[in-house]
Amino acid sequence: MIELKAPEEMKIKAAHWTMFLAGSIEMGTAAKWQNVVADRLKGYDDSLVLFNPRRDDWDSSWEQSIHNQQFAEQVRWEISKLTASDMVLFCFDPDTKSPITLMELGLIAGMELGDSAREVYVVCPLGFWRKGNVDIICEKCGFRVFESLDEALDQTENYLVSNGGFMPN
Repeated sequence: MIELKAPEEMKIKAAHWTMFLAGSIEMGTAAKWQNVVADRLKGYDDSLVLFNPRRDDWDSSWEQSIHNQQFAEQVRWEISKLTASDMVLFCFDPDTKSPITLMELGLIAGMELGDSAREVYVVCPLGFWRKGNVDIICEKCGFRVFESLDEALDQTENYLVSNGGFMPN
């Protein structure tokens, strides 16, 4: 598995299969669930590409403005990778509000109401402040909802093996 963190780029070949990690970061205060996903999938071959928006050099003092180069680069990278990925794994941390993740879910939901082959899994445990909204959007779009990251990763690995022919090394 190849993990790209924002704003890293690489040429994606037809043989690559991509997954975007959309979920709670909350300016760095949310649990680092993206590391759990990367650790769990690290044994898969390099045709699996994981897009991780949690960048190592994020500076929370950056002005959140289209005119701030680093911030704009981050957001553009996220939108590009989110909308182009074969799979999106959303993870809502119940200790956060996650407004950007809710916005990203809405973006993907709008795209998926058309005809798309993208696989979308959503981790939204009891206690997330907008769980009802998330559940209803997911029901409407046919997205799978999980109570825990482990459950979602079990299904992700089943999907990778059965639909992509991926096998852990």
